[in-house]
Amino acid sequence: MITIETLCLRIGNVPQQDVQAWIDSDWLRPEGAPGHYLFREIDEARARLIVELRDDMGINDEGMPVVLSLLDQLYAARRQMLRLREAISIPRENELRSRLRGLLTSAQD
Repeated sequence: MITIETLCLRIGNVPQQDVQAWIDSDWLRPEGAPGHYLFREIDEARARLIVELRDDMGINDEGMPVVLSLLDQLYAARRQMLRLREAISIPRENELRSRLRGLLTSAQD
C-alpha cells in the first residue's frame, strides 16, 4: 500500500489536491482517514485511468462520474461472464449446465 504522496508521483506528478478531489467525489476509495490515506494497486490503476480520461480523452469533471460508472458496469459484467464461463466449463453432466449453454448460444444468435 502506498501513501497519497507516492500515488501522486507514480501517476505523473498529479497535485494532491486533484487526488483529494477524486476521493471527495468518490472516484477513488482509499483505506484510512483523511491525512492518512493508503492506496492499493487497484486505486493506483483507477487514478491512472482518471488521469488518462481527463488528460488524453478530454473528459471533464461533469462527465467523469458517468464514464467511470459505465466502465465499472462493463468490468462487473465481464467478471460475471468469466465466472459463468468457469462454472459452465466444469465437467459434469446436469440439466442446469445444458440449459445455460442453450441460453448463451441463443443469446449470441
